[in-house]
Amino acid sequence: MTTPVSTVDGALAPEAPLKAEVRSWKAPIALAVFTALYALLIVAAPRGGETTFRISTAADALQLPEWTVSVGTSTWIVFGLLVVLTLGAVAFVRQFRQTPLWLIAAFIVFAIFGFLAWAGAGKNIPVAGLLAGAVGLAIPLIYGALGGVIGERAGVVNIAIEGQLLAGAFTAAVVASLTRQPILGLLAAAVAGMLVAFILAAFAIKYVVDQVIVGVVLNVLVAGLTSFLYSQVLQPNAATLNSPPRFDRLPIPFLSEIPILGPVLFRQTIIVYLMYIAVALVWFGMFRTRWGLRLRAVGEHPQAADTVGIKVNPTRFWNLLLAGAIAGIGGTVFTIGNGIAFNKEMTAGAGFIALAAVIFGQWDPIKATLAALLFGFASSLQNTLSVIGSPVPSEFMLMLPYLVTIFVVAGVVGKSRAPAADGQPYIKG
Repeated sequence: MTTPVSTVDGALAPEAPLKAEVRSWKAPIALAVFTALYALLIVAAPRGGETTFRISTAADALQLPEWTVSVGTSTWIVFGLLVVLTLGAVAFVRQFRQTPLWLIAAFIVFAIFGFLAWAGAGKNIPVAGLLAGAVGLAIPLIYGALGGVIGERAGVVNIAIEGQLLAGAFTAAVVASLTRQPILGLLAAAVAGMLVAFILAAFAIKYVVDQVIVGVVLNVLVAGLTSFLYSQVLQPNAATLNSPPRFDRLPIPFLSEIPILGPVLFRQTIIVYLMYIAVALVWFGMFRTRWGLRLRAVGEHPQAADTVGIKVNPTRFWNLLLAGAIAGIGGTVFTIGNGIAFNKEMTAGAGFIALAAVIFGQWDPIKATLAALLFGFASSLQNTLSVIGSPVPSEFMLMLPYLVTIFVVAGVVGKSRAPAADGQPYIKG
């Protein structure tokens, strides 16, 4: 459909096409549902008293005072804020605009605060410990999400993130146990992740097998193989093959003493510091370099990329190996990152949550990292509330990280478009 456009002198310019406008009510509906659930919680199970938020740790250079809030007052104030934000999302959609990320982020922050105030009535909640735990639990998800973003930007659906994490965890434990050098375990984990990615690339790119099927089969294969080796090899020789050393924490002078941020970000191991570098490099490389331009080109329009001389399948192949190496490094968190012996299927679905972070982050390294941090926070919240004796049933707390995953992917994401050629094999000619 077209319409004439009036010029300055009153004449009619050539007709300009009108673009179809589409409303997506997913985000407002999801926010409304969770606002109603929050209201049901504070009405059906009202709690009194006060909740104390302990902000500083003993090692902080500046000691911030504890913050005590009234449970009844704060929970109802939060409810009002959630209603306002939900109505704001409705207003954006009525104007044919997408619900902005800041509004969704604000909704999540207020909802978490209100829930903590309700669940921690009469208790002290260690904010720094909660956030530090969130970062620690999010590290493998961030590495996996980075691998997923690179793979899918190149046009390959990397369902095998779970297998790459598990292979990295297993290899890191064995190599570090034999050599007593965690750094060698880290390098071995990257190689293990690359091997899993190599199999995925060979079948998906070279032999044009369905990428999702290959990824699922690889996850099952790695889980079965590592479980078999654990039972038959590691358990009988646990002292030699499955007693990995751990990376020491390396506090950064001055920065580690900053309240809240210090213990959360700057009292970490080398795996975490490498993650900071990896996120920055992947973002910069993807959007500011020739490598990133070619990567995105083969994922968006491989035919056009081919016509300008970009070798589509080799580009996909090598980038998928890079993605596997990054995900493999993420697997080290489960073993040498914490000095824990390898156990069967110890990644516990982290690869699939990382894949959800890729979708929630709209295939952007920074946004996917923030999504992974949200999922890590949900897991840390589960642990913290269990320690302080929350009235929330333990079964619900175990479900919490996965409920948050469903919430953000199915409801809050709104309109999100994957790379145009994602999952589509390229056959030249």
